[in-house]
Amino acid sequence: MVATSRVRADDKITKIVVLGDSLTAGSGIPAGHRFTEQLEFALRAKGQLAAVINAGVGGDTAARGLARLNRSVPDDTDAVILELGANDMLRGGDPTVTRTALAEILRNLEARRIAVLLCGARTRTTFRDEYKNAFAAMFSGLASEHNVLFYPAFDDAFVDDAQLKLLDGLHPNAAGIKALVTRILPNVETLIDRTRRKVR
Repeated sequence: MVATSRVRADDKITKIVVLGDSLTAGSGIPAGHRFTEQLEFALRAKGQLAAVINAGVGGDTAARGLARLNRSVPDDTDAVILELGANDMLRGGDPTVTRTALAEILRNLEARRIAVLLCGARTRTTFRDEYKNAFAAMFSGLASEHNVLFYPAFDDAFVDDAQLKLLDGLHPNAAGIKALVTRILPNVETLIDRTRRKVR
């Protein structure tokens, strides 16, 4: 396979779990075109030996992600892409409740020496700007406090382009996921570099 030809046989596979909601679960997307699959292919095309595991569950809030954290992220995980909180915002949840759950997830992963890329969200909502700004500040604040990598808006690559979304207007189609992978790829490569610097 051409995409893996640059990978050395003696390289260690970096196991990345994507802990998220429907944006990463891939509902409505054909097999082979979901976020985790496209991301793994893109990484291998860059010479990165990585296995990207889909732990996205449609409808999940940050609290639900916390409840299944240890089942979804086993101890042999090297890195986590954390994409939760968008549903909390869309449902009008209290940002402090979301923050508490995400902070607990980050503490758990830190204790297990698992590197994290925390993703914020710019998902469309009818709530006032100050409410959306509170969520944006929450995501960035958590990234800073816990010294994890940060990707400000997971949906930024597709949310403003109808041609990159499914008919529901919220979720990416296969083309939208491709645009997302292209944009987030450098951040994920940095995440992999961070895992290699950790003493496990």
